[in-house]
Amino acid sequence: MLKRFPPVAADAVSLAAHQLAGLQWTVAHAYENSPFYKERLTASGMAPSEIRSLDDLERLPFTTADDLREEYPFPLRCVPFEKLVRVHSSTGTTGKRKMLCYTQKDIDDWAEMFGRCYELAGLTAADRVQICVGYGLWTAGIGFQLGCERFGALAIPVGPGNLEMQAGFLVDLQTTVVCCTASMGLLLAEEVQKRGLRDKIAVRKVILGAERSSDAMLTKIRDALGAESVHDIPGLTELYGPGIGLSCAHPGAGGAIHYWADYYILEVINPETLLPVSPGQVGEMVVTSLCKEGAPLIRYRTRDLTRLIPGACPCGCTLPRHDRILGRSDDVVIFRGVNIYPGQIDELLATVPGLGSEFQVVLDHRPDGKDYMTIRIERAEGTPSTCDSPMTKAISSVIKHKLMVSCETEILSYGELPRSERKTRRMFDNRRFE
Repeated sequence: MLKRFPPVAADAVSLAAHQLAGLQWTVAHAYENSPFYKERLTASGMAPSEIRSLDDLERLPFTTADDLREEYPFPLRCVPFEKLVRVHSSTGTTGKRKMLCYTQKDIDDWAEMFGRCYELAGLTAADRVQICVGYGLWTAGIGFQLGCERFGALAIPVGPGNLEMQAGFLVDLQTTVVCCTASMGLLLAEEVQKRGLRDKIAVRKVILGAERSSDAMLTKIRDALGAESVHDIPGLTELYGPGIGLSCAHPGAGGAIHYWADYYILEVINPETLLPVSPGQVGEMVVTSLCKEGAPLIRYRTRDLTRLIPGACPCGCTLPRHDRILGRSDDVVIFRGVNIYPGQIDELLATVPGLGSEFQVVLDHRPDGKDYMTIRIERAEGTPSTCDSPMTKAISSVIKHKLMVSCETEILSYGELPRSERKTRRMFDNRRFE
């Protein structure tokens, strides 16, 4: 399946052997070169020489985002500054930025992973890739461009925003692949639709990253741009950046994401007990890098929620799979004693015909002393207002049945909710807790 950027180990036995060797190298590298890791590993009672099987992974301590912030500005650094060639960071919206450093090998490995993403998506060297994500300290723009150039396609590094310019380039340059956030993809799709450009563009692939996307949003983007397929691409700054996997377009794959298990180990744990969950059960992603030099990761808690997908993929790719990102463990809100995250509501709303992709969940505490949930959601384009009543009943029913809570519903006209070129905010908790 993957010929230009094949996995280091294709079958399960050789992959396990490769992962064990990578785990042993990573733990030894971190222990010998990072005061933080040496202290953490010593406190856990685990010496590098004690890693004899992949089962020993569970004996290693976790690493968290707080660890990275406390070690700012060069957390987890395991090589001399002379070997570093770049830094990237998170947005810093929750305090100090999570700054990560890279060696040239780290950059090369990242490019190889991203090249694999483009290959799995079905790109060729003849494709023209319009990159509509941010550049700078953030890993997105430069990651998409790095992978595109390694793959050998034509990169069009436009960056985010400026819909008039984006739409113009789609026509003038005959862009065949669009890379953007899901929110930006929706904006671009609606702009193409508004300008009547559908028959003047040549988009055949869309690759979305940085935020969760609903089935309704994917369908809207695909249909409006005329694409053959739309792919999710996961990634986080701590683990190189975007490009650590890609959703499969095979009709029988269900949108599951092949992840590059020859570059990192993925665990899925219960975020409360910190114990592994069974394949198919939702839990928090924990990643351990296998060959990262500058800032290796050992059992890093990403806070992203997903599930491992067991079994072979019908596409023929032998690399393992996980589901799309369903939300974040730290985004969970407690409403009337029930833990709820936006991805759950997203999945449930997708089961109601006639609804659009854009919604908001508003939580309020009212004078009667009770908490209330209001779901504000647009009709799908072309859905008449006469469908509001049955859709409202369907939403209330599915929320009550699946989440065991009641909600109020507000059906809005298509296009009424705000759009964003960046991540779209879905949950608005207006309650005040003392």
